[in-house]
Amino acid sequence: MRLHEGRVVVITGAAGGIGREHALEFARQGARVVVNDVGPAQQVVDEIVSAGGEAVANNDDISDWDGAGRLIDTALETFGDLHVLVNNAGILRDKMFVNMDIDMWDAVIRVHLRGTFAPTKHAVAYWRSRHKSGDPVSHPRIVNTSSPSGLYGNPGQSNYGAAKAAIAAFTVILADELSRIGITVNAIAPSALTQMTQGLETYVARLKEQQERTGFDAGSPANISPLVAWLASAEAADITGRVFNVKGGTISVAETWVAGPGVEQEARWAADELGAVIPDLVAKARPNSDGSGKPRV
Repeated sequence: MRLHEGRVVVITGAAGGIGREHALEFARQGARVVVNDVGPAQQVVDEIVSAGGEAVANNDDISDWDGAGRLIDTALETFGDLHVLVNNAGILRDKMFVNMDIDMWDAVIRVHLRGTFAPTKHAVAYWRSRHKSGDPVSHPRIVNTSSPSGLYGNPGQSNYGAAKAAIAAFTVILADELSRIGITVNAIAPSALTQMTQGLETYVARLKEQQERTGFDAGSPANISPLVAWLASAEAADITGRVFNVKGGTISVAETWVAGPGVEQEARWAADELGAVIPDLVAKARPNSDGSGKPRV
C-alpha cells in the first residue's frame, strides 16, 4: 500500500525545484495534493493529473496571513480534509552583510519565516478543532524546510541562514507543544541543485564531477522528497522534533546545540577574571561545523 493513500497534502513553493519533486512524490504515494506557488503551479497539477493523480493549484502568498488561510481552505474545500503540511517555499537575496539592505533582509525573513508560521498556524487550528471535537485527523504531520546555511552557516547568507535557523528552532519547540494532540513536526536541511543554488559554482562543479564518476545525479532535487514523504506518513509516528540533513543518497540527523565545556562558581564572575577562563573553554570545545555539518579542523 502507498504511504499516503487517500491523504491530503499541502506543499508550499511547489511549482519548481524541490517543492515540485515533493508534489510528484506525494502523488505517487497516493496523496491528493494542493500545489501552492506564486509561480506556475498549474503545470505541476497537470503533470500529476496526467499520471492519474489528484491535485489542485493554489497561488496565494503564504507569507500573507489571509493568503495562508485561503491555502488551507483550498485543501478543505477541494478534498475535504488535511493531513500533511510541507512548508517548502523560499527565496534568496544573497549579499555579504555589509552590502545587504533592509529590503533584502525583510523579504527573506518574510517568505521563509512568516511563510512557515502562517500556513502552520491555520493548519494547526483545523487539526486542534478536530481533536477537540472528538474526531481527530489521522496522523497529522508538518514537515518544515531548514538549510545547512541555517544549521552550520554560510557567508553571504545572513538573512537566509537566520531564517532557516529560526525554522529549525520553531520545529523543535512546536514538536513539544503539539505532541499532546498527536501532531508531529520535523524538518529537513536539504542540499540539491535547483534554481536557488545554480550560482554556487564550486557546489555545481562538485556535483557534476560526482555524476560523471558514479552515474548518480546526487544534485537532483528528487533525492530529497522520499524522506519528506516518509516523515509525513503514519510510519513516522514516533519521530518528531528532528531536523534531517539530506543530500543525494545521504541522510543524517542534525543534532541540536549542546552545552559544551563549562565552569561554575557560586558567585558572580568578575569581568577581569574571565580572561583566564574563556579562552581555555573555547580551546576545549568542539570547533564550529563547516557548511557540510562536519567539525572544522
